[in-house]
Amino acid sequence: MVNYSVMGNSENNNNQVKVDIPDTGPVKVTGNFILKDLKRKTERSLNEVLLCRCGKSSNKPFCDESHKR
Repeated sequence: MVNYSVMGNSENNNNQVKVDIPDTGPVKVTGNFILKDLKRKTERSLNEVLLCRCGKSSNKPFCDESHKR
């Protein structure tokens, strides 16, 4: 598993984001972040998301555990 952390310039670390990339399965992003869909021009403020890496999800970019089937 590979872990990435992105720190904001805030003194209280409210802008910290952690990205976990396991050997298999979805990418897990946790923290205080905004996910933007440039194609649909939408954005969502989230605290945790699992992003599909296998391409089988019917709810892309989110994981729906299709990789387990």
